[in-house]
Amino acid sequence: MTPERLYDYLKQFLTEDRMSLFESVLDQRTRHLTVVLEDIFQPHNASAVLRSCDCFGVQDIHITEANNDYEVNKNVAMGASKWLTLHRHGQDNMAIDRCFHDLKSSGYSIVATTPHSNGVSLHELDISKPVALVFGTELNGLSEKAIQQADQYITIPMYGFTESYNISVSAALCLYDLKHRLMASDQKWNLSENEKAELRVEWAMKSIRSSDLIVERYLAENE
Repeated sequence: MTPERLYDYLKQFLTEDRMSLFESVLDQRTRHLTVVLEDIFQPHNASAVLRSCDCFGVQDIHITEANNDYEVNKNVAMGASKWLTLHRHGQDNMAIDRCFHDLKSSGYSIVATTPHSNGVSLHELDISKPVALVFGTELNGLSEKAIQQADQYITIPMYGFTESYNISVSAALCLYDLKHRLMASDQKWNLSENEKAELRVEWAMKSIRSSDLIVERYLAENE
C-alpha cells in the first residue's frame, strides 16, 4: 500500500482546511537542517525548542538521554511535537555517539553551538550540506564528547554581562538565520515528494480519531 493511496482514503475524514494546511506546511518543511538535544533536563526548554523547530519548518529532532530523561511540557510545546519526527538515540553514555554516527552517515555536518575559539558566526556557517545543530544543557552546555566529535562550531554574539543565551533562545536565533539563508539560496532544502507523502499519512492519522482502527480495517479489506 503506497502512502499516496492510503492518504487518498484518509482524506474523507479530513476537512479541506486541514488538508490545505498540510500542503502549505509541507512546502516549507526541511530536513536540510536538524536539531540535536543532548541531555536536556528542563522540559520547558526542550519543549520551547520543539516549538521553534515546528515554526521554522525543521522536521527532525534528535534526542540523547545519557543522564536526563527527555520530557515534553505540553503547555510550552503547544502541540509542536505532534507534527515533528523525534529520533531518540538511547539513555546511555553512547547515545551521542550513535546519534552523530547516524547523522554523519546521512551526510550531515555536526555543528556545536558553543563559545569555541574556532567558532564562526551564523552568517559564515557553510550550509551547502545538511546541518545538524547540537544544543546542550543550560547548566553544563555540551559534553566534551559532543564538542570533540563536532565538525564545525558556531558562536552567537552577545553584548551584555550574561555568558550565554537560554537554549530555546539560541535555537530560535540559529534556526531563524539558517532557514532564511536556505530559502534565499539555490540549495534543494525542501522535502522530497516521497517524504511529503509519508508525512501526509502520518499527520492525517494524528488528526483523525481512532485512525489506527480505520487504517487497519482499510488495509485488511484491500490486501
